[in-house]
Amino acid sequence: MRIISGQWRGRRLGAPKGDATRPTADRTREALFSMLTSRLGSFEELSVMDLFAGSGALGLEALSRGAAHCLFVEQDRAALDALRANVAALCAGGAADIRAGSVMALGQARRAYDVLLLDPPYGSGAGAVALDKLQRQGWIAPSAWIGLETAKNEPANAADFIVESDRRIGKGRLTLLRPPPTS
Repeated sequence: MRIISGQWRGRRLGAPKGDATRPTADRTREALFSMLTSRLGSFEELSVMDLFAGSGALGLEALSRGAAHCLFVEQDRAALDALRANVAALCAGGAADIRAGSVMALGQARRAYDVLLLDPPYGSGAGAVALDKLQRQGWIAPSAWIGLETAKNEPANAADFIVESDRRIGKGRLTLLRPPPTS
């Protein structure tokens, strides 16, 4: 696994040992960031959340492309070790906030985020559940972009969120979402 673009382009990332996590393939990550960049223009100064972070490849890619801050949330011990090692290797500690625990245990937000990247376990439905809870707790900015990776035949099922794009890539499916309109 490598960083695709930005200041750390080409730098290798470590992945957790074992099969408890499934790192996002380079091809899938490249497609996701292409989809987001075409809509955002750039990641400069954006705040990003990498949820179900694993090795942190998604959030680190966003930081490499100029994001100001990334909140990483992961609960698996081996994945956390790999994530911390990757952040340290890239000297990204000043822009990274790593939370060890479940996405569902985040609680009320102190700030809303511009970009949310979710790569939950395939077939779990955890992405849709997390988005609903994060929306109610104020984590998602009204103008946010959300990238959700699921299994190829698993729809996003994120009630009330607006599907902007849905693309199958390899064994996965990338869905770009927007928050529901505020009334």
